[in-house]
Amino acid sequence: MNRRTIIGFIFVVAALLKLANMWGIIELEWLWKHPWPEYFAVFLILYIGIELVIYGFSHDSNQWLQRPLPLSDTGKRMCCSASFGADEYTFNGEAFHGARLDALCGGIRMDLRKAVVAEDEEIDIHIFAGGIELLVPKNVNIEVKSHSFIGSVSDNTDKRTIPGAPCLHVVASNFFGGVNIKYE
Repeated sequence: MNRRTIIGFIFVVAALLKLANMWGIIELEWLWKHPWPEYFAVFLILYIGIELVIYGFSHDSNQWLQRPLPLSDTGKRMCCSASFGADEYTFNGEAFHGARLDALCGGIRMDLRKAVVAEDEEIDIHIFAGGIELLVPKNVNIEVKSHSFIGSVSDNTDKRTIPGAPCLHVVASNFFGGVNIKYE
């Protein structure tokens, strides 16, 4: 874990302690004397902490573990999971038939730029306090549906529609997490 990720976790813990104090679960009034910045401080600390955690996972090139492609029993849909770590999956000419990506306090980078996408496929994403980065080929259409709570999906593709091209349907459910889709 790098320094930014540790600082991010400290900010998240500080914000959760403040919420527990505000709700009367624990007593920490000596830390927060002024009542007006309470809610602003909580959301600011949460935002900074989450941004630092996600930045730490997505920008540390030494943390990504190269994993073999985990195909399901049918050989079609991939199922990938990262908990408290980071995994990278790279396609080098293999056929892509959809995936389910789960990140729990971790990150996944999936490089589909050299994948063979012959038909419409779905990437089902579930994140809790983590991040996923998708590198997609330029010859497919991208459609994003997101259900996020204090998280987001960033589609950095050019959002054009290629007639007759297959479509990658990205369906993301985020809780304190983020998805970044790009060509790179």
